[in-house]
Amino acid sequence: MKLSQVVYSVRIFKFLLILTALLSCESKQTNQTGTEPISHELWNQVLINYVDTSGRVNYRGLKEDHKILLDYLELLRSNRPNKECWNKKESLAYWINLYNAFTLKLIIDHYPLKSIKKIGSMVQIPFINSPWDIECIDFGDEKISLNYVEHQILRKSFDEPRIHFAINCASISCPNLRNKAYVASKIDAQLTDQTQKFLKDSSKNIITSKALYLSRIFQWFSGDFNTNQTLYENLSIWSGVSINNSATTQFLEYDWSLNEQPRP
Repeated sequence: MKLSQVVYSVRIFKFLLILTALLSCESKQTNQTGTEPISHELWNQVLINYVDTSGRVNYRGLKEDHKILLDYLELLRSNRPNKECWNKKESLAYWINLYNAFTLKLIIDHYPLKSIKKIGSMVQIPFINSPWDIECIDFGDEKISLNYVEHQILRKSFDEPRIHFAINCASISCPNLRNKAYVASKIDAQLTDQTQKFLKDSSKNIITSKALYLSRIFQWFSGDFNTNQTLYENLSIWSGVSINNSATTQFLEYDWSLNEQPRP
């Protein structure tokens, strides 16, 4: 076979691969599963109406009028991402928003309460019967938990340590719940902004060149912050503080009280 014939055959093969992928997407869209990336405007409305700029949530108000939240959750359930039709940023925005939205639903289902840790068994075993292990996300043929979303999807598939500053566990010591939806076109800037705000919040982290007083998030997920760069290197980049290699590190107590807006 001549070289020109080989080149032509390779081009035809590549074209057929692309055509197959496009037809696959169209087929899945017709079946209402794996559709094209969704709009997160409904979630945006929930956040604007019930979450203030400090990340506190009006759970009582949301419980009384949660139709928009339910509509958004249904949109999420009906449009789970697939790798053939969604890019990585679109999928990342979907899963972060889903995690936060279903966390709010979990809270209002049990509201009033003082802490998310009051949901479920009195004696809780992590990854077995904690609130984050409740299979509250129903895709019809599969039910999954918040822990599954965090550990099996977000942490496992995206190699993005900043997700820890974006997902919210409905508690005071968590990174603040952002009061705008994550969207693919802005997600890198949004994650950077979330990270910087979290690190500059002296109630959650105090960072100097010689001493670090850090959220326990950095202890629980230490491996996520020591991959391509060390924790100190990442913190130096994110915080703007040049941290010495000899800096001391202490981890602050975690406040699991509900991140609720004060009542008038």
